[in-house]
Amino acid sequence: MRRAQLVSPFGVGAMSVLVNGTSVITAGLDHWYETGDTSELALEQYQEHDWRLEARLQVSEFRLPPDYRTPGQGSNNRNVKLTVPVLRFPRWNFCMYCKRLELSNLTMQQPVICKDPKHTGKYKPRMSQVPFVSICSSGHLDDFPFREWVHGSHDPSCVGTLRLKSRGGGGLEGQRVSCDGCKRERTLRGITQARYIDGEEHTNLSDQLSSSQDPYLCTGARPWLGESSGVCSEPMRGALRSAGNVYFPKVESSIYLPRKEGAVSAEMRELMKHPAVTTTMKTMYSFIGTEITANVLREQLLKNVPPELFTPVSDDELMASYYDFFGAEEQTEPDRDSNAEQLSSDDEWRYPEFQQIRETPVDDYLTATNPGVHSDLGVYLDRVRSVDVLRETRALRGFTRVRDDALKLTEGKALLRRKPLPPVQDWLPAYVVMGEGIYFELDPERLASWEARPNVKARAQKISDYYGQVVSQRGLQDRALTPRLVLLHTLAHLLINELVFACGYSSASLRERLYVSSTEERGMAGLLIYTAAGDSEGTMGGLVRMARPDNLRSVFASAISGARWCSTDPVCMDAGEKGQGPDSCNLAACHGCALLPETSCEEFNRFLDRGLVIGTFADSDMGYFSDFV
Repeated sequence: MRRAQLVSPFGVGAMSVLVNGTSVITAGLDHWYETGDTSELALEQYQEHDWRLEARLQVSEFRLPPDYRTPGQGSNNRNVKLTVPVLRFPRWNFCMYCKRLELSNLTMQQPVICKDPKHTGKYKPRMSQVPFVSICSSGHLDDFPFREWVHGSHDPSCVGTLRLKSRGGGGLEGQRVSCDGCKRERTLRGITQARYIDGEEHTNLSDQLSSSQDPYLCTGARPWLGESSGVCSEPMRGALRSAGNVYFPKVESSIYLPRKEGAVSAEMRELMKHPAVTTTMKTMYSFIGTEITANVLREQLLKNVPPELFTPVSDDELMASYYDFFGAEEQTEPDRDSNAEQLSSDDEWRYPEFQQIRETPVDDYLTATNPGVHSDLGVYLDRVRSVDVLRETRALRGFTRVRDDALKLTEGKALLRRKPLPPVQDWLPAYVVMGEGIYFELDPERLASWEARPNVKARAQKISDYYGQVVSQRGLQDRALTPRLVLLHTLAHLLINELVFACGYSSASLRERLYVSSTEERGMAGLLIYTAAGDSEGTMGGLVRMARPDNLRSVFASAISGARWCSTDPVCMDAGEKGQGPDSCNLAACHGCALLPETSCEEFNRFLDRGLVIGTFADSDMGYFSDFV
């Protein structure tokens, strides 16, 4: 498993399948980086910093997931044989021959062998884990209550052998659980279904296990933390362990912004990772904070670090690296309590990125140049930037189950470990990508004129209405879906699909980052397409080259031309009027024209419409790029 996958999609609390077929769940952060001898552990090799993201998530650092190293691979035999702990889940196992159900434990490593007396002779078949689990909207996860379900009781007295049988049929109604002791039998039909009554969630598993007057509520179990019970009063619903609603990772992404452009070199940032340097600076910050002077800091560093390391470093760069490390400016303490409950909105969080990337910053971690705008694109685009270097940090701050809804920071972090850590010691798993990209903004005057058109507003309102139905049905958080959001989002998908052919990147290696806001104080209409892979594809220079005026004009021409006729048209354009795709939140967008791998899209392939880009069959002048040739 790749290290990046341990942040998403197989982070803490997520289930995955090992090469031997065993289903496991990634354990909490409490036991990551454990080794028999602490002197063999060098955490500085895994520590990463992003001052903006640290302040947003109230942590002191981020850590890369540990990679497994054999003796000789690690530096001075340190950090060898580190693994990420997993636990066996679900615990229920069944025999493919006699259908017997048996409960194992979370820490069992050996295969579960069926002990049913029906198996005569020396051969005892290996049991397989059941595909069913139970989940609740508070993030809890538990084994499916087979014994309670078949007996219709919260606390059944019968301890007979349970069996999971298949009686044919394509749905859950063909799956039946029976008890050899009392001869009861019950189908699993409807265990995944739920409904909302007066805004309150009701599930078949909770209401029908015993009776709706005595519902079966969540047990509060958190098996990834080794906890079999807790406090929770949410209804439970059944789910397939591989279902999409079992795990929604909450990943916060940040483009690194230097406090002062060019003030800290890449060499100095690498020096900051030295354990003696890190420890000294943290100690100085805890006692003196931002009042420290360069002479005092240098004096303390030279007590623990060889002098030749810091001799060529100027006082200005030394202090800049100190402030950059802790995300603090002179005489300014970082506010780490402002986001204690709910994180700030995306437009507020991304506005500083928008302000810096749209200019021409020059730094070892963020460099952008102005290649110019082709005359044919100048009518539509206000500016283009070639982002030669960027650094992205993606950190896991929690997860949700049942639905991908808003999650408070404190609640999400509480799901990652048993006991919370103080902010000065807290950390989250993350991975860092160095890459490149293309950034461009739409022309503000043309965009304002286009957004004000009644047919454009009506078209975007259809997507808002479809999403409103999903919000009311699932209890999600409502949001504003503006024409500029749909336009930029769809345009990003069309361009990425074209850049795949023009540059040779795989589609999963490119990502979009939308800078969209209609508010007066933070108006944004920008788009960043950048490399998301952590390997050599991230720095091949392909996107930088395509930002040149002639090349970008060619990319736009091919993308817009291809969008005018989808391979599934007229079905895609006509059927899209009634909504299609995930949650029916797309109009004219399908796998033949505008959809991307979900790792490349910020909105799970929702809120897309070619009609707002190039127009529709009935109204060819509706699109922002309708007259582009």
